[in-house]
Amino acid sequence: MTNENLGHPSQLGQLGHQVEAPTSPDEAMLETVPNPQAGTDYVARFSAPEFTSVCPVTGQPDFAHLVIDYIPADKLVESKSFKLYLGSFRNHGAFHEDCTIAIAKKFIEAAKPKWLRIGGYWYPRGGIPIDVFYQTGTPPEGVWIPDQGVQGYRGRG
Repeated sequence: MTNENLGHPSQLGQLGHQVEAPTSPDEAMLETVPNPQAGTDYVARFSAPEFTSVCPVTGQPDFAHLVIDYIPADKLVESKSFKLYLGSFRNHGAFHEDCTIAIAKKFIEAAKPKWLRIGGYWYPRGGIPIDVFYQTGTPPEGVWIPDQGVQGYRGRG
């Protein structure tokens, strides 16, 4: 579910309000606000170094560091709603690839950015780390896209 709220930020349903945490990603709502710099290409980044979900088979917890870079168009994703959305995965069973891509798709549906990339840097499960990357295409020319800054898993070495 998304909320295409292009009105005043005070009209948002989550920001500035006491809200229950959504219990599933399907139930969670990503809210948007107008981009005050629409027409200027720039990168905005969300980093979530403590993302959690659960294995759909064993129910054991999974942990990841997510980094989302996007070039906004007319809307920005409101950060409290994004935090609540990510928290809705805490008891959600899904594979690493599914979580990472589902987050990107919901973000795209809500904000309709000019460009987006997500890096899902997952900690090992069964001794194997899985990193998942997705991007919508080529970013506009002339926009500085910084490195995501997350090293691949190295273990103790």
